[in-house]
Amino acid sequence: MRILDVLQNEAIISDLKSRDKKGILEELVAPIAHITGVNHKDLVRVLMDREQLGSTGIGGGIGIPHGKLKQLESLALGFGLSRKGVDFESMDNKPTHIFFLLVTPENSTGLHLKMLARISKILKHDPFKEKLLNAASSDEILSIIKEDDEEF
Repeated sequence: MRILDVLQNEAIISDLKSRDKKGILEELVAPIAHITGVNHKDLVRVLMDREQLGSTGIGGGIGIPHGKLKQLESLALGFGLSRKGVDFESMDNKPTHIFFLLVTPENSTGLHLKMLARISKILKHDPFKEKLLNAASSDEILSIIKEDDEEF
């Protein structure tokens, strides 16, 4: 499964405004709640609960907040870019700029892990991250992801 098989243009936020973890999650969740019909507060709660186990800020300016929801019918993926960076309690203690938000149905562990692995793999390439950081719009972000998503 490729990233663009599930990432919709309306789930991309090219300029996140929040300055803290909860605010970033609330911003990222808004389009996903609209697309899936799942309650915004339920999504934020699941993600914040997951963050209590350990930050999903993996370092290198990347955060991959993720969680599972019983009432979700299929995998949902969002993307956000924080121009200034935000303290996401990253492993390297540096600001986080690039966010992929992943929520999956509660019983789809395999799918959840496959998509996490795919996102992690594509984000290991510095030129890809650099292009994302310089993208001006959601259309440009989609184009950049499409280009690299097809290579892997």
